[in-house]
Amino acid sequence: MKKLLLVTIFLMSIALIGCQGQEAQDNQGAQQSENEQQAENKDIILATTTSTRDSGLLDVLEPMFEEQTGYNLKVVAVGTGKALSMGEAGEADALLTHAPSAEQKLVDAEAVTNYQVIMHNDFVIIGPKDDPAGIKGGKVAADAFAAIADSEILFVSRGDDSGTNKKELAIWKDGGVEPSGQWYQETGSGMGDTLVVANQKLAYTLTDRATYLAHKDNLDLEIMVEGDGVLLNIYHAMQVNPDKYDKVNAEGGKAFVEFMVNAETQEVIKDFGKDKYGQPLFFPDAGKTIEQVIKGE
Repeated sequence: MKKLLLVTIFLMSIALIGCQGQEAQDNQGAQQSENEQQAENKDIILATTTSTRDSGLLDVLEPMFEEQTGYNLKVVAVGTGKALSMGEAGEADALLTHAPSAEQKLVDAEAVTNYQVIMHNDFVIIGPKDDPAGIKGGKVAADAFAAIADSEILFVSRGDDSGTNKKELAIWKDGGVEPSGQWYQETGSGMGDTLVVANQKLAYTLTDRATYLAHKDNLDLEIMVEGDGVLLNIYHAMQVNPDKYDKVNAEGGKAFVEFMVNAETQEVIKDFGKDKYGQPLFFPDAGKTIEQVIKGE
């Protein structure tokens, strides 16, 4: 009887070990299948600001990236606020935006990782040639905005929570102005569309220089104010954190950030716009900190 009991226990142990081995094998197979599926995922969703699209820069960089990496870049060009919301919800694989203070919130929350300075240009205040608010040549953006508000000359805002809109609202605040009334109108659209509206209405607006130069030939608006330090416009790339959002294309997001900081891409950014506009539309900054960019180092 004792011998029979020992045999039974032995057989049960063998069966249990077999089940555990099969379970481990199944888990390993599932993990391998998941890894292979992720590796084969060649589509990358890039959420970015409209200025990278409207300036024409992405038209140059997108085919370069796809040729070099084999990934398919699916660009969603929206305001920076919306792009960051997509990242925060795990609805994109990589981000390219220009609102450092808003971006930092995602970095602190670990919603994004591999946060890299890419390039900068600047914002400019543009308006009708006859300059009814008398701001042309001014060096302080907040003073120019205050003059526009005092004279109630039409100002067209993007009003879309983009990086440009965030900068605009910060300038109004610096000037002690809360814009409202008939003279202040919002488009809720990207920079290119907002320039069209401002031009039609012969209004003032805030724009990034790159998009303005790309549309300049079709505009009756001129640069009124430039060079104020607060008008610096810094772009970052980052990948959505795969440890927090398991559905994102981790390798694809990483590949995009690495592409944006590599020397060849930075050289393309450095030269972009020179042949057509006589000046670059962006200045490459890979490897720098945001403090170095602000100081002009």
